[in-house]
Amino acid sequence: MPSPHADLTRRVAGSYLQPLLEAAAARGVTAAALEHAAGMPSGALQPLPDSLHADDYVRLLDIGAQLASDPHFGLHVGERVKLGTYSVYGLILLSCRDFGQAFEQTMRYEQLAHDLGRSALTVADGVAHYTWHSNYGPAQRHLADSVFAGIRVFGNWLAGVTLPAAQLTLTHDGGAPADRDEYVRVLGAMPAFGAAANVASFDAALLAYPVPNADVSLYPVLQQHAEQLLRQRAQPDNAITQQVHAAIVRNLAHGQVRLASIAEELKLSPRTLQRKLSEAGATFQQILDQARFALAKDYLRQPELSLVDIAFLLGYQEQSAFNHAFKEWAGVNPGAYRA
Repeated sequence: MPSPHADLTRRVAGSYLQPLLEAAAARGVTAAALEHAAGMPSGALQPLPDSLHADDYVRLLDIGAQLASDPHFGLHVGERVKLGTYSVYGLILLSCRDFGQAFEQTMRYEQLAHDLGRSALTVADGVAHYTWHSNYGPAQRHLADSVFAGIRVFGNWLAGVTLPAAQLTLTHDGGAPADRDEYVRVLGAMPAFGAAANVASFDAALLAYPVPNADVSLYPVLQQHAEQLLRQRAQPDNAITQQVHAAIVRNLAHGQVRLASIAEELKLSPRTLQRKLSEAGATFQQILDQARFALAKDYLRQPELSLVDIAFLLGYQEQSAFNHAFKEWAGVNPGAYRA
């Protein structure tokens, strides 16, 4: 589960998850094994969900690497990227007249596939610099590897030929030096590691390279559809999460809060509430944890409240349960946080 202070609006499309599942299966790791290791409910990954929390996707990359004993799991995930991986955004790329337009559309529409990071492109002195700004920092090696391997594989497929390898810099450390030959095989050249940014630099002339099988007549229709999807994403769809959050805050000090009691207060069945939360990209437990964590930080700033008092106000029967939960959220116990 994402942490209680994670950005629950960050999502990954179900189609974007498929290469990860395929790379894991090729190494003997089933979707069920990934679910179990990640603490997800059975069936959370297969059949493919419509979308997944981005935090969960990033965790699954690391879990897949561990279960498969694969130090280059991210590269192998990226190798399995296909047109369908990017959903509508992928179809738009296939309707672009050239690679310059494809990069422009990437910057506009990649959010329809994932919220893992954002792309930028600059051109200077005949060199194009594609930068991918990760939302998860340099420690997430498999994430950056999967993105750039996916770009390489999909770019070659789009061009119909093997493109010249870009000069690549990555912010992560590259893992064990003895295992780095796989970068050359997948990416075409050895990246420079420990860099300030994730950047692929290449001859800007490539931007004028045509997309051989592009159906440019489809572009206006696909763009209209993509713009509609972007508008839907921009609309506030978290009304139900706000209602649940408010109901939880109202009821915490009166005892333990349960999904069934909150559903009753909102005049919904528990099943309907679960469905509405799922559609909004949240779970009851996540909202409960978020509410408790926010309140706990406020209460800890009030010296007149003891830790026992705070535990009671947050609906815990024992202070030890509160201590354990707070340490998971904040990384330190409540006493240390207060100090």
